[in-house]
Amino acid sequence: MKSIKPISTIILLSSLFLYNGCTPRKVPVSKGGYYHSDIYFGKNFSDNFKQGIEDGCTTSKGDYKKAHSLFNNDKDYNDGWFLGRNRCKHLLVLDEE
Repeated sequence: MKSIKPISTIILLSSLFLYNGCTPRKVPVSKGGYYHSDIYFGKNFSDNFKQGIEDGCTTSKGDYKKAHSLFNNDKDYNDGWFLGRNRCKHLLVLDEE
C-alpha cells in the first residue's frame, strides 16, 4: 500500500481551502440587504436606487421600463437602473415557437 507524500497532502488541503474561500454564498435576508428577482444586490441603498434596480431588471427581461426624469436627474436611480439591467440579463426568456 502506498502512502501519500506530505507535499501532495499540503497541495490538496490548500486547494480545498482556496476553493471554499472563493465559493459565493447567499446573504441571508435576516442580515439585511436588498433582493430583487432572487438576486442579492447589496445593502444600504436609497429608495431611488432600489427603484432603478427594479426598472433595469424589468428592462433586461424584455419589458422596457425607465423613469426618464429620474434617470436623467438622479444618480442613484441611474446607477441602480444599469446595475439591475446588467445583473438580470440572464433572466431574459425568449418565446420559442
